[in-house]
Amino acid sequence: MFIIGITGGTGSGKTTIINKVNKLFNQSNIGLLSSDSYYKDNSNLNFSEREKLNYDTPDAIDFDLLNNHIRLLKTGQDINVPHYCFSTHLRLNTSTLFKPKKILIIEGILILSNRTLRDQIDYNVFLDCSRDTRFRRRLKRDINERGRNYEDVIKLFENRLDKMHQIHVKPMKKECDLVLETENNTNIGLLIDVIKKNMK
Repeated sequence: MFIIGITGGTGSGKTTIINKVNKLFNQSNIGLLSSDSYYKDNSNLNFSEREKLNYDTPDAIDFDLLNNHIRLLKTGQDINVPHYCFSTHLRLNTSTLFKPKKILIIEGILILSNRTLRDQIDYNVFLDCSRDTRFRRRLKRDINERGRNYEDVIKLFENRLDKMHQIHVKPMKKECDLVLETENNTNIGLLIDVIKKNMK
C-alpha cells in the first residue's frame, strides 16, 4: 500500500483535488481517509462545552486510532471508519467498512503534525493558496454545509484559525514532497504521475 498525505490550510482545496483524482481512477484501487472522521469522542461533555473546544489543534484528533487503522490496512485488514457529526461535535455510533487499497490518500489540515502518522505516509502534498481565498471558501462551506452562523465563522477564523494555521499547518509545508498552488485551476499532473507509478 502506497500512502499519500494531502494537507494545507482550511479552504485550501483538499476536497476539490481529491474529487479530481477520484474521477481519474478506478475506486477499487484507491481509497480516501479524512482525519475529520477521527475527531476525539467528547460525548462526556455537554454541547456548550463541546462548542468551546479547539478543533484546530492536534489534540483534537484521535491519532492513536487513526495510526492503528493505517497499520491494520497495511497488513491487509479491514477497518471501520468512525462517523463524526460537525453540527453536534459528536462521534456517532455508526461507521463505514473500509478495505485496503493499492493507494491510500489521507487528507486533513493536521495530519503532518503527528510524527507517527507522518512516518507512515510515503508522499506528502501541501496545497497552498492565499489566506483571503481560504477564508472565502471556509465561510461558504460552513454556512452552506454545516449550518453555521455568518458572524461566528468570521470570528472563529480571525480569533483561532489564523493562529492555528501559523502554528500547526504552515510549518508542515517544508515536510512535503510536492507543493501545489490552489488559488485557481490547479495542475495535478505531478500528483497523478505519482499515483500511476505506485499503482502498478
